[in-house]
Amino acid sequence: MTLTLGGRGRDNSTAVAWAGRTLTYADLEAAVEQWPHLPVHGDRSHDASALDLPDALICVFAAARQGSAVRVEDPATRPERAEEPSPDAFLLVATSGSTGRPKPLARTVASWVDSFPEFTDISGIRPTDTVLITGPLHATMHLFAAVHALWLGACVTDDPAQATAVHAVPAVLRDVLRQMPRARVAVAAGAGLDDAAAQTISAQEVRLVEYYGSAELSLVAARVVGERTSLRLLRDVEARTEDGYLFVRSPYAALGARGWFGVGDLAELNGSELLVHGRGDAAINVGGTTVIAEDVENILTALDGVRAAAAIGTPHAVLGETVTAVVELDGTRDLDLVRADARAVMAKEALPRRWTVVQQLPRTSSGKIARGALQGTTLQ
Repeated sequence: MTLTLGGRGRDNSTAVAWAGRTLTYADLEAAVEQWPHLPVHGDRSHDASALDLPDALICVFAAARQGSAVRVEDPATRPERAEEPSPDAFLLVATSGSTGRPKPLARTVASWVDSFPEFTDISGIRPTDTVLITGPLHATMHLFAAVHALWLGACVTDDPAQATAVHAVPAVLRDVLRQMPRARVAVAAGAGLDDAAAQTISAQEVRLVEYYGSAELSLVAARVVGERTSLRLLRDVEARTEDGYLFVRSPYAALGARGWFGVGDLAELNGSELLVHGRGDAAINVGGTTVIAEDVENILTALDGVRAAAAIGTPHAVLGETVTAVVELDGTRDLDLVRADARAVMAKEALPRRWTVVQQLPRTSSGKIARGALQGTTLQ
């Protein structure tokens, strides 16, 4: 399967509506065909990193048509690439950097496009949808959303008022759906979907889809909330656990991540059903009890007065580690009340011993909390 533009027979339908600029599928096809064939880097790659979204997407589809590679990286924190990309490389992207400096990745056309039909069936996104992109394309979740939409023949937009579908991390979904009167499909990815977020979003009568994946693996498992309680592996994806850690073998993996790839997440498997507990490096050992940071964050975020929360481990002379909470409050309740609520619902090992309030938690470009940036935070 190759990467082609959708919209066949609908040349006058809108493909991109972005920052006041509108491109039909006929416009997009002409722009892709006219894109310069000469790559801008010596390793035969184009560079879409600093382009605005319409031109960046034109560059991506043009590179695929030309058999070239294309960089879609954060211009401010480009990953170091020690060698030229493989001749099979198409997208030159990077991990999100939520646990450190972004790592370079290269993937083939097939590693994304071959998953598009199954993702379309799961998500329910249609050629008639208008898909809201909620972050920069160098965050692969957003790039996947935009490329899938144009492959399908849908419209890509930055206007929530016109959008009928959206991809975003759960925290962003909760806010942006309030601005989407025509919302039909919401795709949650990039972070675990907590029960509070699922209930809030489902109450808005949209089809809520959650998928689990990574920059290295793309899609691994997905579910439609309300139809399934657990994520289910995609048809051609295999998984196993070793000492609680998840390993995946997938045809959608980036180059260098083929075979059994260790994701770094703690998980449980029951046949094809997957329960992800969170990053292994975010596991906090409190007196011999393993506390998962994401579980703590989900509980805290569900408390009244908390907009967002992060949990990190702090060294302790006796217990090894204790839990530290860093929270954004929404202004409706003070920290003492939040602490009291937390004590009422949390196990003693998971209950934060230290707390701090920040105006805004550090996040990656996709909206995930960057825990690595929280080490050394001044605590209360």
